Amino acid sequence: MSRVVSLISGIIFGVGLTVSQMINPAKVLGFLNISDDWDPSLAFVMIGALIVSSPFFHLFKNNKKPVFADNFSYSNNKKLNKKLIIGSSLFGAGWGLAGLCPGPAIASLALLNTSSVIFVITMFIGFYLSELTYNNKL
Repeated sequence: MSRVVSLISGIIFGVGLTVSQMINPAKVLGFLNISDDWDPSLAFVMIGALIVSSPFFHLFKNNKKPVFADNFSYSNNKKLNKKLIIGSSLFGAGWGLAGLCPGPAIASLALLNTSSVIFVITMFIGFYLSELTYNNKL
């Protein structure tokens, strides 16, 4: 049942990214460009996501475990450290330069756009290098 729910959630997420045009790097870069010709439309997408998800966070915040998992999976780290700052900076720079972040990048593969395919391949190489670095194998 958990895999079916995950699949349906992923499909809904991908459709939402496509309908909102978050898989369009030009649209995302237009949103990020606040100094020139700013496109605020993605702010409405984010506000809409908050309106839909906030009641569910409130309903389920006191649960001992997720509905379809044995436990919650999150970091207890409350401190800023070098890895967090570097990782966040790389994520932000990649998003700002390419106009894509991981979820929309994977959804954009359906368009068979060459730049999206290259982005996703290099993203997975980055994931691999990050894992090697994190485990001190590099």
